[in-house]
Amino acid sequence: MSRSALQSFTVHSDPSEGPIHLAALREALAAQKLDGFLVPRGDEHQGEYVPASEARLAWLTGFTGSAGLAIVLARKAALFVDGRYTLQAREQTDPASFKVVVIPETTPEAWIASHLGARKRLGFDPALHTLDEATRYRAAAQRAGATLVAVDSNPIDAVWSERPEPPAAAITLHPLEFSGEEAAAKLARIRAALGEERCDALLVSDPHAMAWAFNIRGGDVGHTPLPLGYGLIPAEGRPTLFLDARKLSNTIRVELSSLADIAEPATLGDALRELGAAGKRLRLDAATAGVKLKYAIEQAGGTADIGKDPIALMKAAKNPVEIAGSRAAHRRDGAAIVRFLHWFDTEAPKGGLTEISAAVKLEEFRAATGKLKDLSFPSISAAGPNAALPHYRVSEHSNRAIGPGIYLIDSGAQYEDGTTDITRTIAIGEPSPRMRDRNTRVLKGMIAIARAVFPKGTSGAQLDSFARQFLWQAGLDFEHGTGHGIGSYLSVHEGPQRISKAGAAPLLPGMILSDEPGYYKEGAFGIRIENLLVVEPRTIRGAERTMYGFETLTLAPIDRRLIVPRLLTRDERRWLDAYHARVLTEIGPLVEGAVRAWLEQATAPL
Repeated sequence: MSRSALQSFTVHSDPSEGPIHLAALREALAAQKLDGFLVPRGDEHQGEYVPASEARLAWLTGFTGSAGLAIVLARKAALFVDGRYTLQAREQTDPASFKVVVIPETTPEAWIASHLGARKRLGFDPALHTLDEATRYRAAAQRAGATLVAVDSNPIDAVWSERPEPPAAAITLHPLEFSGEEAAAKLARIRAALGEERCDALLVSDPHAMAWAFNIRGGDVGHTPLPLGYGLIPAEGRPTLFLDARKLSNTIRVELSSLADIAEPATLGDALRELGAAGKRLRLDAATAGVKLKYAIEQAGGTADIGKDPIALMKAAKNPVEIAGSRAAHRRDGAAIVRFLHWFDTEAPKGGLTEISAAVKLEEFRAATGKLKDLSFPSISAAGPNAALPHYRVSEHSNRAIGPGIYLIDSGAQYEDGTTDITRTIAIGEPSPRMRDRNTRVLKGMIAIARAVFPKGTSGAQLDSFARQFLWQAGLDFEHGTGHGIGSYLSVHEGPQRISKAGAAPLLPGMILSDEPGYYKEGAFGIRIENLLVVEPRTIRGAERTMYGFETLTLAPIDRRLIVPRLLTRDERRWLDAYHARVLTEIGPLVEGAVRAWLEQATAPL
């Protein structure tokens, strides 16, 4: 079987261990006089990826999905997941130990209120829950006549034998040639924002924000070059970085010490209590700060100002250097994608390809650039009915042979100059009329977003329906958002910008977003076409408002065999032909021989 250097297709989950771990946790709870406990999937930073040492939900239940919550009581235990993970959760857990509950059919709060019982004590680790979560769970416990209790130490940690060590990957500097702004200038902007908010300091609990502000990168979690840690930025005076000393070489320590004091993460609580005792007002990020941080500040006499981290919006609007880097990364990545698409078109009709072998081959083409640092997420390599699962992740267990029909590959790369994310749906053999109709409707939606022109202040929610309208006309839709924000050699999923029904943040120049409508026929096939876009000013003669539009960053052919030309308007065909002409112009010089000949054919006018 093909092997990957950057992603694993082995799922380490054993449902038989669930009863053993559950029994051990219940003993620990009884010793602490607790009647139940909340076990979230996230770590203290609420990140998308968590290190192995923080994977408490997976250790307890066996469930390895990226979102979930377990509630353990003395005689009952429930695992809450959303619709993406219903089947996976049932496969990976012991049904006699954990009842799989689907959100939003039943919320954790409703379950707590109806199952906890009066005068019971429900424990939670305040380091792992935000203020909003703690407030909701406390209210649910109160409805049951019970109490939510913050624990000083997580009982799972006491019974988790062979728990992995915390990560200690080396921290590196993200140089000016890629960041486009010195850390000192970023810190000055942050301090100015704190002044406007009348806060004495900002606690940076989101490692993405910390990495951006101090121009550092790391490797503590998969697929995102993050160093885990905290930053404390006062409105006046030197910041402090709370980082594990094992991650810092002498050279990096000296460089960072010119910007900030360096302290161990274990001393963060003391620093917060000291500021609290001085009556300071600290901004905490509502999305990522554990409620334990709030307790430390307020119990010492300070004020925890729960709100938005101002870094999030600064980070989202890329500067000219970051945008230029993204363009370069997409040209490099586009050449790798084109080589893969040529290879796939040559090999797939012969038979013998699998979802894993195709994913590994694409990784090889990216690695051959010599610039690949990591994949930006585990590739979604999906054939047949697997493609109907929008967040499908191929494993050795699910690996499917690629046969006639449709193949979907959603993948991305991490390069120092940019992060990429692209989806292409590819025909193998003769696609059915229904496949071509649905694909064309998805394409029309993608083009509608790419061509959108909108006034300053427009949010992603206002654009979302542009991508759905052609599916709606046929009584169809898709359940995920149309697009998410993208970081600059950071997370492939970045906020606050997004194109979705819940995308409230106004879109600003420099923001990079995905444009990825889809269609999914359960048990049959799935379609998604994705390009990345960057918001840019748009000049319109006679315009009375400041207007924006999008520049398309992604450069790779869209499968013409899956398009029904008569369903495209003249403007849509012009857009597609112009896009393909641009792909040939920019990617053509980077490939040669049979690949170049294939590209010329794949980008021919419709």
